[in-house]
Amino acid sequence: MKIKVIAFGYIADILGKDELELEDVSNTDLLKSKLYAKYPDLKGREYKIAVNQQIVSEDIPLNEDSEVVLLPPFAGG
Repeated sequence: MKIKVIAFGYIADILGKDELELEDVSNTDLLKSKLYAKYPDLKGREYKIAVNQQIVSEDIPLNEDSEVVLLPPFAGG
């Protein structure tokens, strides 16, 4: 199963792109583990994960239709 991941801000800079696909990712904890293994500079950085336009704070299952977005901290005004 492939998951499409969209990244914004400094996260996209760390990844070197604003979109990528990861294989064999069944939940958000596994997603983070794979990202940290491939992009160690991401570890320890503050960001949120949104799945299907909902920010998640715990491990949730993913499927091929899941829209996953990595969001850095942002300020409003």
